[in-house]
Amino acid sequence: MSAGTPFQFLDQDLLLLPQKAIYWKQEKALIAADVHFGKVGHFRKAGIAIPRNMEQDDLAVLSDLIYEYQPEKIYFLGDLFHSDMNNDWDWFVLWRSQFPKVEIILIKGNHDIISDRHYTDLGVILHKELAIGPFLMLHHPLPDATKKADNGYVLCGHIHPGVSLVGRGRQSVTLPCFAFGKNQAILPSFGKFTGKVAILSHKTDRIFGVLKDKVIPIG
Repeated sequence: MSAGTPFQFLDQDLLLLPQKAIYWKQEKALIAADVHFGKVGHFRKAGIAIPRNMEQDDLAVLSDLIYEYQPEKIYFLGDLFHSDMNNDWDWFVLWRSQFPKVEIILIKGNHDIISDRHYTDLGVILHKELAIGPFLMLHHPLPDATKKADNGYVLCGHIHPGVSLVGRGRQSVTLPCFAFGKNQAILPSFGKFTGKVAILSHKTDRIFGVLKDKVIPIG
């Protein structure tokens, strides 16, 4: 496995991982946003040729992280399964059965529209938001990032953030990123079959770009 980047924040020890997740040492927990399981199945059902193994790849990465970091919990910050039920759900059920002792907590996002009972039958705990330690876990970013949330510093997803870098020859690349602002941090999308949007940042923000095997501070 590739090494993460240690980041001490709000007296918590975080490890920013190139797999686009965070390991939170104090809670022995993994945090990931926007996995979008099932998205491949929806595209294939519509006749769009997407490799079926993309879903299994994301599950395999999650499995590798569990084996390496031995988390007691995984917090998913919304959009765990992409919209309506399809055959890809069976892969998630199989994956869940391999880690019955890991507590799975889902902060429901706008794409988490299947019946709650499908999650609860698998022992997945559902929340609209969750305050734990210094953090408030949400799916959507704050509507006004200049104002603090009442219950803590926000960890969220939804927008699939990226940071654009321009080289000396004017070549450019947009990397997935972790974006820590004054009142909230936006995590990159965990799922491979998702896009990314270059975000505007302030000079005081802490931005970390995600490469294939490492996470690097930007600026």
